[in-house]
Amino acid sequence: MNHWKNSGWLLALAALLSAPVASAQSIRIGELNSYKAQAAFLEPYRKGWQLALEEVNAAGGVLGRKLEVVSRDDNGNPGDAVRVAEELVAREKVDAIFGTFLSHVGLAVSDFARQRKVVFLAAEPLTDKITWQNGNRYTFRLRPSTYMQAAMLVPEAAKLNKKRWAVVYPNYEYGQSAAATFKALLKAAQPDVEFVAEQAPALGRIDAGSVVQALAESKPDAIFNVLFAGDLAKFVREGNIRGLFRDRAVFSLLSGEPEYLDPLRGEAPIGWWVTGYPWYSIQTPEHSAFLSAYQKRWQEYPRLGSLVGYSSLKSLAAAIRKAGSTDPERLVAALEGLNVATPFGKVTYRALDHQATMGAYVGITGLRNGGGVMTEFRYIDGASVQPSDAEVRKLRPAD
Repeated sequence: MNHWKNSGWLLALAALLSAPVASAQSIRIGELNSYKAQAAFLEPYRKGWQLALEEVNAAGGVLGRKLEVVSRDDNGNPGDAVRVAEELVAREKVDAIFGTFLSHVGLAVSDFARQRKVVFLAAEPLTDKITWQNGNRYTFRLRPSTYMQAAMLVPEAAKLNKKRWAVVYPNYEYGQSAAATFKALLKAAQPDVEFVAEQAPALGRIDAGSVVQALAESKPDAIFNVLFAGDLAKFVREGNIRGLFRDRAVFSLLSGEPEYLDPLRGEAPIGWWVTGYPWYSIQTPEHSAFLSAYQKRWQEYPRLGSLVGYSSLKSLAAAIRKAGSTDPERLVAALEGLNVATPFGKVTYRALDHQATMGAYVGITGLRNGGGVMTEFRYIDGASVQPSDAEVRKLRPAD
């Protein structure tokens, strides 16, 4: 009799212990990025997804389970990134991956996702190839691409009717893509334009003096710049010293982002047309809520990376919720056409090419209280700067 009583008690205890463990098992998401190589952007980015993770889990998680992020550094290197992604999928058993910053790294992880049939949300990489020429079923992208951001600036550039343009960009996938797109779009809008100089220093190794000198010698009417981070700071400082920007129009991708504008302090350029993030002056309910939560959590103001990290994690949580599963095929189906609430408002992941409709702010740089700011800015919806569906179908391979 005692034998049966003990057996029944043990069975009941086993059932009691196993049930909460199963229900509490977390959904594991892999994340990889170039934290050591691009700290200015990616430390705020990490704080952004950490805030989103805390909010999702405080609200009960997803599908009754907590989300867990397993994060790794990809060293800003495509080979290392693929190795890290494989570790996340094979050893850590993550259900999806997100992140990467540099475009050539993002492309490598995208190809890994295609081969391993795992969902990859490219948070930062801007190259058009992510969603077009090298696009695949399992890769999605949040930020507006080089095409989209160039298309935001070209109408203002064409209005000035400057004929002689110089171009400067970092010599890797993102810079090459951005420069080629801007030249093509401006040529279409202003057929008589001439590109009289092109400087393409290696990423992170600019000789700013020689670059500025070469550009000045070409006597351009206007300059299109794609440099960012430390390269941008050196270029701006040397250009200010040598008078390169005096009486010249300058259009610049990303230079209104606080990650890159703030370090320049009083040396920040004045009068440049830029894409960026004027967090200090955005007066929408969605952004105000994000700003308040971020400042409360981290005791500092957000950068664009903060918003990107936050929106990336929220996007994956929404996709899992919609799919009702972490199965990769169901996640792909859920992400195609998915609407996500972000601090920039509603964003949709297009089924056609897996590009999100997140936009960007376009404005003019100025100085305020000893630092650079964006003025006369407006938000441009990413959906408004896409090529036609027919053009996208020509660019993107069939899945």
